[in-house]
Amino acid sequence: MDGLKPPLQRSARPDEPSEDDLEKLRKWQEARIERKLRGEYESAVFHLADLVNQNLSTPLQIASVRVEGASNTRRSFLSWLINPWLSRHTSRDADGPSNLQSVLHTARGISHVLQETDIFQSIDAKIERARDILAKEGDVDIVFNTREKGRFYLKTATELGNSEGSASATARVRNVFGGAETFEANLSFGTKTRRSFHALLSAPLSPSLRTKGEISVFGLERDLTSYASSSEGSRGLKVAVRSDWGSRGVHELSYEAVLRHIGGLTPTASISIRESAGQNVKSSLSHTWIRDTRDDKIAATRGHYTKLYQEIAGLGGDASFYKAEAESQASRPLLPGVTLSFAARAGFLKNFAGHSYFSDRFQLGGPLSVRSFRANSMGPRDASDSLGGELYWSTGLSLISDIPRKSHWPIKSHIFVNAGRLDSMNKAKDTTENFVDCLSRPSVSVGLGLIYRFDPVRVEVNFGVPLIASKSDGARRGFQVGIGLDFL
Repeated sequence: MDGLKPPLQRSARPDEPSEDDLEKLRKWQEARIERKLRGEYESAVFHLADLVNQNLSTPLQIASVRVEGASNTRRSFLSWLINPWLSRHTSRDADGPSNLQSVLHTARGISHVLQETDIFQSIDAKIERARDILAKEGDVDIVFNTREKGRFYLKTATELGNSEGSASATARVRNVFGGAETFEANLSFGTKTRRSFHALLSAPLSPSLRTKGEISVFGLERDLTSYASSSEGSRGLKVAVRSDWGSRGVHELSYEAVLRHIGGLTPTASISIRESAGQNVKSSLSHTWIRDTRDDKIAATRGHYTKLYQEIAGLGGDASFYKAEAESQASRPLLPGVTLSFAARAGFLKNFAGHSYFSDRFQLGGPLSVRSFRANSMGPRDASDSLGGELYWSTGLSLISDIPRKSHWPIKSHIFVNAGRLDSMNKAKDTTENFVDCLSRPSVSVGLGLIYRFDPVRVEVNFGVPLIASKSDGARRGFQVGIGLDFL
């Protein structure tokens, strides 16, 4: 029998590359080590999980909880967060002896609430023997090793689009007084919003962190000459309490006091705008409820969004009215990469004394509401000025699809149909008749375009055509660019 002749393949590692190809040999060795480490890690995890599961009934009692590394956070605040969890742990002990399972459950709950404060960059929990010299057998300490996030943040930005531009600066201080308070200030300049200032201080009001209090001051100067031959200034104070009810939505109750001023009239200002000029004060209470289950806030492919807003003014000041708005959006996938989206909005303003103020009325039209109409150009008009209205509705139906063969791109295409109307309340008719008249005479537009998702901002470039429009509406045929957070 003839002997074997080279070249021969090593039977122990038949997949090992040749020693002559060093690059392939290096990659093969790295993959081999990675597989080994992954196997050892998975084995250790399974072993640890099995060990824990077998000892869940082991009697253990929490002696203390320590949070290490929280140098800028008040101990009293940490105790305020942790004590409710220790109370629940103690209440469970009344039904039976405390064990490892209840200790792990408490540790997980405390870790979650610490993470929700937005103070810490990392949180690592461990269970140790109790340090107290009077500790009994089975007493343990839960120790959280933390690393705090940076406290100071500054950002500047510029935006251009639709014949408009703006520049802004935002500053934020986290954990201001050591109790998860946040201070944020924003200053911006632009063509439409000439100057804007907003400063807000927020703090948690409940250990669960679901309820927060806010106090803010703001100032705003806007150029309205593109549709109302004037400018508007406002200075105000707002105090709000916001509560997150989980799947039932977010509630906000707020009080606002604002000094408004209509001025800077152009030579072509209409009589109605001239009559609106001057100062007035609004003092109001408002309630907002929002429920959002969309999977994508910019171009949702599934879920619902609902918002209800109510405001009553007349607690001092000049304005006296009741104002309500409702908004809803729903999206459903039709085919892979194709989504049908429907949105609707409506608003109603009832003035209690005299006429409504220009600053309180609704405005409609533009790339963010009813497309193919100029911004804020729909509804009652005096000469070239849009006066706003006290009753409106608008709807939009969009078919959104991926770019063929580029489903991963942030650019989407869409076809839309928009409809809506803005009216003043006719005092010679009752409320029902006003609603019927407003609903029965819609303005309608259709078009197509592109959507660019630039979180959290959405940009649209559309080509649209108004199909039905009132004489007072500012119809716009052709291309239109929109930049904003909330589109119809």
